[in-house]
Amino acid sequence: MNSPVISSQWLRLMVMIVSMTVTAADFKIPRLSPTLGTILEQPEILSAPVSEDLQTFYYTQTLDHFNYNPESYTTFQQRYVMNSKYWGGANASAPILTYLGAESPLDGTPAAIGFLNDNAIRFKALIVYIEHRYYGKSIPFGSREEAFQNASTLGYFNSAQAIADYAAIIMHIKKKLQAQYSPVIVIGGSYGGMLASWFRLKYPHVALGALASSAPILYFDKIPPQPEGGYYSVVTKDFREASETCYQTIQKSWSEINRVASKPHGLSTLNKKFKTCYPLTSSLELKSFLRFMYAYTAQYNRPPRYPVSVVCGGIDGASFGSQDDILSKIFAGVVAYYGNSSCYVNPETNASETDIGWSWQRCSEMVIPIGIGNGTMFEASPFKLTSFIKQCESFYGVPSRPHWVTSYYGGHDIKLILHRFGSNIIFSNGLRDPYSSGGVLENISNSILAVSTVNGSHCLDILRERETDPEWLIRQRKIEVKIIKGWIAKYYADLKAFKQ
Repeated sequence: MNSPVISSQWLRLMVMIVSMTVTAADFKIPRLSPTLGTILEQPEILSAPVSEDLQTFYYTQTLDHFNYNPESYTTFQQRYVMNSKYWGGANASAPILTYLGAESPLDGTPAAIGFLNDNAIRFKALIVYIEHRYYGKSIPFGSREEAFQNASTLGYFNSAQAIADYAAIIMHIKKKLQAQYSPVIVIGGSYGGMLASWFRLKYPHVALGALASSAPILYFDKIPPQPEGGYYSVVTKDFREASETCYQTIQKSWSEINRVASKPHGLSTLNKKFKTCYPLTSSLELKSFLRFMYAYTAQYNRPPRYPVSVVCGGIDGASFGSQDDILSKIFAGVVAYYGNSSCYVNPETNASETDIGWSWQRCSEMVIPIGIGNGTMFEASPFKLTSFIKQCESFYGVPSRPHWVTSYYGGHDIKLILHRFGSNIIFSNGLRDPYSSGGVLENISNSILAVSTVNGSHCLDILRERETDPEWLIRQRKIEVKIIKGWIAKYYADLKAFKQ
């Protein structure tokens, strides 16, 4: 918080977001974040010391890039971080690797997103990380309370403004360093991966190429062949491949929760069984908690821990309760994943700035229709666009724009269209990542390429290298580096011919 005094509008917004994430089945979707899984597994990353090689800067950014109204010329300070340790310099037209920040503060990003630092030596590259507007320290209107006050101030908070910000900062850096001919490769993961691919399409004169990791750009506006239930179908597949008995136990657990909850004092029984932090007001709270635990373990099913196997190991090896006590087995999976704790379900939480910011983005333009169809290990829960739009309008006073992303960036007939005018984009995915169901999984052209791994998870390829990395992950990164080297080599050849 920028101020110890919390405005009434800000307080109401925080309360609203907390209630939304608990009760709105259509609204809440698993976070589009490359670092969330890293933070869950390695929370110390957030407090890791900043490298001495990193320098923090602030750029005076224009509030509104697309209008000439007087208020559009308002500015704010946007944070970016640079590391020039390995850079070959402007005279050599050495590359610039630029990470496009997504829906979180920039603070822990350089420590978690290792692809840039791990490869800077190979490319003799300058490293740049840029924070997304309205997150971290890049807040318009002077304070977070003012910026999030209502739809009028939040109206400047969207992906189009964000990538225009990135273009302005990148061009500023190149001018400042006299690096006019240094090629720029933009990199992003999840929502940031979508931004990276869209940036290359919208600003090809600024970025030579893009690495879009786990970017579900096809999960919008009923783009075929994407089913709305694709996400939870992949979660189900991940658990079933890990353990058939675990999958069956989870599948049976929902009706068992409903059965227990319907009895007199049933919620009290569930409170004790699952060691809830606060009494349940509905069985939906417990089911939502479990559903998202399974979703995140699948989305971030990373080596060496492999959380799906951890949860299934707890469920299959439950040592308390009777052998046919389904809920005891489910609780054992919870304990296996979270470790020993005084309570698990319904912990006291405050809406973070990320929760508040993402809820606006989710309502306004990121209308990703994730529902749950039949044939999964979950209860069916189809996505209802009409109720989603009404809900968002009641929160913010403006309706959602479910067709805007595909209108502005494209998506329909992507093979035909991008084959004709797009170039130099890597869409990388791990097929165990539920969001891969909305990703580009086939090559579109000779330079718009899909690099997938059967065992990979969400944004794993752009995280820092580790000694425990499996061979398939090492190979995926090598392929990506080889492709980027090819882009840069061709650029240098074109540049040489241009200068002659």
